[in-house]
Amino acid sequence: MATQGGRDCGGNMQSDFTTARRLLERAQDELRGSDEISRKVCECLDLLIEAVATAEHRRPPAKIVPFPRWARR
Repeated sequence: MATQGGRDCGGNMQSDFTTARRLLERAQDELRGSDEISRKVCECLDLLIEAVATAEHRRPPAKIVPFPRWARR
């Protein structure tokens, strides 16, 4: 189980992707500067927001239900 900065980054808990995305968007809103570092961080946050949004809207694999075969005449 990996940890980052003392926080558990794995295990059996479910991630709250909606909250994570909102927090990342809020962080991005706070970076109002036009300096190079602010622009680069915003670009990185864009990538993170996109990845989290993808995970947020991912659906579990569908269960395939087999249908009986009909005899052809």
